[in-house]
Amino acid sequence: MNLFNRGTPFRRADRTEPAAVTQPPTGSSATATAVLPDPGLAALTGEWAIDPAHSRIGFSVRHAMVTTVRGAFLEYQSRLYFDGRDPSRSKAEIVISTGSVDTGVEQRDGHLVGRDFLDAATYPRMRFVSTAVESVGPDVYRMSGDLTIKATTRPVVLELTYIGHVTDPFGYQRAGFDGTTTINRSEWGLTYSTRLAEGGAMVSEKVRLQFDIAAIRTPPAG
Repeated sequence: MNLFNRGTPFRRADRTEPAAVTQPPTGSSATATAVLPDPGLAALTGEWAIDPAHSRIGFSVRHAMVTTVRGAFLEYQSRLYFDGRDPSRSKAEIVISTGSVDTGVEQRDGHLVGRDFLDAATYPRMRFVSTAVESVGPDVYRMSGDLTIKATTRPVVLELTYIGHVTDPFGYQRAGFDGTTTINRSEWGLTYSTRLAEGGAMVSEKVRLQFDIAAIRTPPAG
């Protein structure tokens, strides 16, 4: 499924709304026709809202070469739009509060929001804005976009899997998808590089970002 468009307030505090999402890219005709969209998805075209109670924007990174630390960001805003007729017109914007990182260990969270990593006091937001979407297989999509962390913007590509959609007992339409990408944190200025006695890195430069999203259809205005 290709994404949605809806502003969602930060989960734990009122924040300033991000700038409006630009018009969705039209994409090339080759991209739009490379994989024909499922005709059944056309009825889902429109605006959706991320359901924070059933969604997770997280990450995982190798620690001390032998373990994996997992965490999530608890405060974010999103603007999402899904076009089931023409996947290339779908779009997404997610703005995340860097200070909301949560790994379950207070001391580690404090280090992550400090100057060695996210420097949340100086850079309170990180942002992803899509630039193109293409179908690459049944229920599989590729979303290109710009990721901004600490005032550095670089391109990334999300691999997305559409999970499905249902109507819940309260009459709301729900849809789900998983998205992942792996980045090199040093390319965004997160250059903390303490080394182990054996010569390896205390914290890997490779970070896997994970978007486990449940969305609710937004009724048309009026």
